Amino acid sequence: MLAGLLIGYLIRKNQAEKTIGSAETMAKNLILDAENRSETIKKEIVIEAKEEAHRIRTDAERDLREHRAEIQKSERRLFQKEESVDRKLEGLEQKEEQIAQKQQSLAEKEKEVDGFIEKQIRELERVSGYTAEEAKQLLLEGIEKEVRHEASAMIRDIEAQARDEGDKKAKEIITLAIQRCAADHVAETTVSVVPLPNDEMKGRIIGREGRNIRAIETATGVDLIIDDTPEAVILSGFDPVRREIARISLEKLIVDGRIHPARIEEIVEKAEREVNTIIKEEGEAATFELGIHNLHPELVRLLGRLKYRTSYGQNMLKHSIEVAHLAGLMAGELGMDVKLAQRAGLLHDIGKALDHEVQGTHVDIGIDVLRKYKESESVIDGMASHHGDYEPKSAEAVLITAADALSAARPGARRETLDTYIKRLQKLEEIANTTPGVDKSFAIQAGREIRIIARPEDVKDDTMALLAREISQKIESELEYPGQIKVNVIRETRAVDFAR
Repeated sequence: MLAGLLIGYLIRKNQAEKTIGSAETMAKNLILDAENRSETIKKEIVIEAKEEAHRIRTDAERDLREHRAEIQKSERRLFQKEESVDRKLEGLEQKEEQIAQKQQSLAEKEKEVDGFIEKQIRELERVSGYTAEEAKQLLLEGIEKEVRHEASAMIRDIEAQARDEGDKKAKEIITLAIQRCAADHVAETTVSVVPLPNDEMKGRIIGREGRNIRAIETATGVDLIIDDTPEAVILSGFDPVRREIARISLEKLIVDGRIHPARIEEIVEKAEREVNTIIKEEGEAATFELGIHNLHPELVRLLGRLKYRTSYGQNMLKHSIEVAHLAGLMAGELGMDVKLAQRAGLLHDIGKALDHEVQGTHVDIGIDVLRKYKESESVIDGMASHHGDYEPKSAEAVLITAADALSAARPGARRETLDTYIKRLQKLEEIANTTPGVDKSFAIQAGREIRIIARPEDVKDDTMALLAREISQKIESELEYPGQIKVNVIRETRAVDFAR
């Protein structure tokens, strides 16, 4: 066994040594192969790098040559432009020299012409016997007379043509608008009268030591006038809404019969709620009638307040609705914005709902109110310009002015006091009589027309149109009036002789 183990050990050792030797040999071979391959790869990489470097250098040289070529082309173009500019400068210098020579020549000729003209003027003055200024004045006077004559004739022809066409078209539009807008004649008053069942009720309204009447006046802010008028009490106050509340309250107290301070306060509160409801309903009814939507609720309430506001006896709510109808109808006939015209017409007097509470004209108050509640500038323009306080910026604004004048000027729409009416007629005649060339003037047709008798020695036939235009412009600038006033100039020449 020992011999066998020894023999086996020797055999295995021999085999192991052979195996290790073969492995070392293989490793050496692999190392040599790897070294050979790395050298080959290294050579290939070096070759490729050299080729890439050569290619990059070639591209760079080609780009450089192209860039140099472009630079050379640009230099050639710049050189050509410089040569062209130099040539033009030379030409300009030559032209400047020529112009300077011509200017010098012209200056010398002007001196010669001036001398010749002076000689001619002196000769003309000697021959005519007039100086240059006198001749100029005579010529200007002749030209002025001729121009005035031609201007008067032209104005007369243009006015006649424009009047014929404009009157015809305006009459058609306005007549159609008025026919389609039927409105009641207004007969409102600014003082409310409450009828009484008997004169004994006056004492109950006054109360013991006047406590009832003081309670009514304190609660409503309206003055009660109890005089000798039989079976009637007069309510007087600046605020029409308060006056209406007082009227309703007093009527309810008369019907109820229980008149004492506590009951008065209760009835006044109920009447105030009732009037506020009426105001809201009237404002909504006006917007519904015209088909106007998206109005701020406060504007609707202010429109309702106009039901109790009058101007020259004309109810302002009915007037606003009428103006909206007229403006919308005229806008439709002229192809304008109907809704804008109606909206501006309805809101054109909105400031009068607050003019008892806010300082300022109703136009300025209305501008502030409409801007506060986000109305468009077109609507504000129509409202602001309807009395001429501001220049209209749109055609619809002009229609609002016309519709307002139509509504105010129609028969029965407004009442004027006798004193105001007489003063307006006197002022109208005074404006005409103070105009040069007027002999007499007569206001007729309730101030809608003025007939003027011209002095024939001062006013000729061809200047009558100028006289009428001058008087109409003075009336427009100095007098306030509803509608329009016709200026009729009459010139009469009489020839008198005697047969003997």
